[in-house]
Formats: sequence, structure tokens, C-alpha cells
Amino acid sequence: MQMWMGTTASGRYSLTGGSTAREGAGQPAGRRPRASDPSPPPSARHLEHLLTVAVDRPGTSATASTTTGLLGLAGLTSLGAGAIHAAAIGVHSEHRSAVVAFTAVAALQLAWGVLALVRGTRLVAVLGLLIGTGVLAGWALAKVSGISFIAGLDEAEPLQTADGLAAGLALTSVLALGAALWTWRSARPGLRAPLPLMAVGVTALTVFGMVTAGSHAHAAGDGHGSVAAGHHADGAGAADHVQDASAATVPYDPTKPIDLSGVEGVTPEQQAAAENVIAVTLHGLPQWADPTYAEANGFHSIGDGFTGIEHLMNEANMDDDVILDPDVPESLVYDTSGGGRRLVAAMYMLKRGTPLEQAPDLGGNLMQWHTHDNLCYNAEGKVRGITDASGACRAGLVKPVETPMIHVWLEPHPCGPFAALEGIAGGRIPDGEEVLCDHAHGD
Repeated sequence: MQMWMGTTASGRYSLTGGSTAREGAGQPAGRRPRASDPSPPPSARHLEHLLTVAVDRPGTSATASTTTGLLGLAGLTSLGAGAIHAAAIGVHSEHRSAVVAFTAVAALQLAWGVLALVRGTRLVAVLGLLIGTGVLAGWALAKVSGISFIAGLDEAEPLQTADGLAAGLALTSVLALGAALWTWRSARPGLRAPLPLMAVGVTALTVFGMVTAGSHAHAAGDGHGSVAAGHHADGAGAADHVQDASAATVPYDPTKPIDLSGVEGVTPEQQAAAENVIAVTLHGLPQWADPTYAEANGFHSIGDGFTGIEHLMNEANMDDDVILDPDVPESLVYDTSGGGRRLVAAMYMLKRGTPLEQAPDLGGNLMQWHTHDNLCYNAEGKVRGITDASGACRAGLVKPVETPMIHVWLEPHPCGPFAALEGIAGGRIPDGEEVLCDHAHGD
């Protein structure tokens, strides 16, 4: 038998055997072919029955299969972005339209990611490119001007860790898809990427993004007032949000002249007192910007940094007779959503056990004090739970004496400079009063 190599119309190089049923053609009837008889050259029909070898020209199916590396990368990063968006659904639960939007985006990214890993076709790539481009456009709009028709996303938001990672993964997916489609179009060799290694990297980024999604702050301007509110919450309060007492009509920006005028029922004296508290705090509180310095001077964390906001308390300052003084604040509030600790507010407190009704009425409706009667601490002073239906803490935890407190922010806040925290972190306000600003800023 002889072996012949030929080329098919598809461009594949092939091997075929020269000995077939026609080998005896042209021999006298009844004469058996001899071993010495030459074999005829393979016909066109022979070449259609091939033993294919792995040598391909550009543009053939094997070249197209090399794009699975790019499609695989696009699929993995789409799955990662979808998982982060899914993790953020619950923290937007106060706005149904935002929940629907996040659910839709997560479902599309997750579904397409799976499809890309199991079926790498041009149609799948084009579909993924459309989905990824749309998601990125929506993300950019939310950052620049807000999405007016989606409640909870209708105000521009700063770039934060979780949404930045999700957008980065989505962008990687789009770029990989563009490269894959270009490879198909130009019939150039594609990328054979190490998918297992990429999967490990994407998974690590995704897990980190899902964790930080719990402390993502939206519509607050600078991430202050994100989740769970420090000394006011623990894991159970991780979905708490920022709200204000009564300064809803006076959005606050400390980079501009302080002006709290225009609030109904506030006297000029009350306005001046409130503005003075802000001015003194802005001037004096930055001395505590370094949390290490604060800890060296008697402050200790209550262990809520994982929520995106961490409170440092000073027991000695809580028992003195000084109030609203940035030189001896009872509590310092740090934003931890970016990985470090950035001082964003003071949390002034009255003496322990002071009834809420006895809180000073310095700023009228501009300043609203509150207390907490549902938080449970361990022996080390860390918040570790909330009270049950009967108002009791579980064994091993204690409920501290209720103490009136108020925030003064160092950073811009749409609900004013004295904005409190919402949900579990919002606390209890005096009977007969109501919280006038109910914007949700943290997730």
C-alpha cells in the first residue's frame, strides 16, 4: 500500500491509502494483482476520504477554535462582573427599580458568560459585545449624571471599589470579544490563553468585589454614611443607610461657605449655633485624621470596619462634661470602603444615660439627636448583635446605657451636615419628631 498526501477544497492537508478496491483495474480477468504491480495515483474521489492531520491554513475551523482563549476570557470576566452585580442587589433593596436593574444586568452577564464558555460562536461573541457595551454605557451614565428613570441610581455616584471592579471586568470582556471577532474577520491565528490560570485570577477579583459590594455607598457623594454605621450596627445592620434629621432642604458641602438658612421654624440664633458647631468641627477634627494617633490617645474601634464605616470610641470623653468639642470627641467616624481608614465625621455624644429628651436644642430643626436601644456589645466593647423581639441581647452580650448622639460630617452630604444613619443605624429620635430626609446613601 502507498500513502498519498493531498489538499482538499477546504484547505486541509490529508493522508490516504493508495490501495483500494480499484487497484485491480486494467488487469486481465481472473488474474490476481501481484505485489510488484504499481498502484495507480489516488483519484479525486479517494481524496475525499481523508485521514486529517493537524495542519490548518488561516481561515479554517482550527483557526477559529483558537479564539476560544479570548472567548473564554470574555466569559470568565462576564461571570465575575455578573456575580458582583448580584451581590449588590440586596443593598439596593429600598428601591425596587434599582433591584430590577441590578438583577437584569447580573442575569444577562451570568447567562452570557456560561454560554460563551460552552458555545464559542460569532453570534455568541456579537451578543456578548452588545451586552457588555450596554452595561458599560449604563455604568458611565450612573457615574456622570445618574440614571434618571431608575430610583436609587438617579444621582451621580463616585467611583468605588465594587462597581469599579465590575466595570473593569466588563471592559475586559468587551475588549476580549473585540479581539476575538477581529481574529475571525482577518483569519489570523487567535490566542490560546491559559483558561485555568485566568479563572483563578478572575475568581479572586470577583470574590473581593462581592465582599466590598456590601459597603458600596450610592448617592452620597463620598461614601460616608455607608452601611451599618459603626457603633450602631454589626453584621445584622450591614444594609443600613444614611438619612438626615431635618436638614433635608440644606444639602451640605463643607468646601463652600456654611449657610443653613431657609429651614422653616429655625431661628437666627439656632442657625448661628448650628453653623458654629460645623465650623468648629471642620477646623478641629482633622487632628484625628490618623487613626493610629487616635488609638494612641484613648480611642478604640468597636469592630465595625467591615461594614464600610468604622467608629472609634473614647470612654473617658464619654464621661466628661464637654460636648460638641472636636478636641475631645466621644467618637470618630472613618470610611473604610476604600481599604484604608479616612476620617469623615465626628460623632458627638452626651454623658452616658442622659435622657434623649434632655439633649440640648442648639440648632432647632437643623440638629436632631438620637439614641440606640437595640445594639448588643461583647465584653471587649465590640458590637456583635442586635436585640431580639423582646428587646434583650443574647447570652454573653450586653445592651449599653442609651446615650444621645449626633454626627457632624467633614464631607459633602445631600441631607446636611448632621445626617444620621438609617435603619438599625438610624436609632431612635425624640417622640413627636420625624426624620425629614430619607435619602438612601449607603449600601
